[in-house]
Amino acid sequence: MGIIEIAVPVVLGVISLTLLVMLVFGLRSLTHGKISPVTMGAIAVPLIILVVLGFVLQDWPRAGVYTILITLAGTILSMTLSSVKGLFS
Repeated sequence: MGIIEIAVPVVLGVISLTLLVMLVFGLRSLTHGKISPVTMGAIAVPLIILVVLGFVLQDWPRAGVYTILITLAGTILSMTLSSVKGLFS
């Protein structure tokens, strides 16, 4: 067995464990009032987009790329609208 066959499951396991810990501590911070529910919701939007696109497209890598592009477009739009708003106030 080569190093790739060992490394890929280990890396995926570490990534999964990291995401689980982030979720647990995010929920803990939410219940302790350290962050607002709006902030938690904004952080969850890309994950929701990914899950919806993954099930709709049945192609998870493509859903991941579309999620990144949609999130990037939303970020650019938000920054542009914020800048334009700053010009008029």
